[in-house]
Amino acid sequence: MENKTIRTHKDLEVWKESISLVKEIYKISAKFPKDEIYGLTLQIRRSAISIPSNIAEGAARNTKKEFIQFLYIALGSVSELETQLIIAKDLNYLENSSIFDNLERVKYQLLGLIRYLKNKNEK
Repeated sequence: MENKTIRTHKDLEVWKESISLVKEIYKISAKFPKDEIYGLTLQIRRSAISIPSNIAEGAARNTKKEFIQFLYIALGSVSELETQLIIAKDLNYLENSSIFDNLERVKYQLLGLIRYLKNKNEK
């Protein structure tokens, strides 16, 4: 992390990246079969939305410990989303699997932020 002051969740690169991921998920899932609208489509969208939402909620908390906990919840949503996308891929609903690269980037940014915050607490 650079030496910038973080004022809100909107200043975090991982939050920005996860918002982009949500937009991509909406584009991709719009092409899923219509009979999946209340099934896999809804689940994938909820998991994706959960990522930036938990980052934002955690950033608004009083302590770094709480923030880290919400980052772990966001990380759980990343794993959930990855599983759902694998299912979509196996069902031939995904035309392009580059979304996995975007998801991996968010995952590594989350892990990096968690590591940074933990190290900052130790100092």
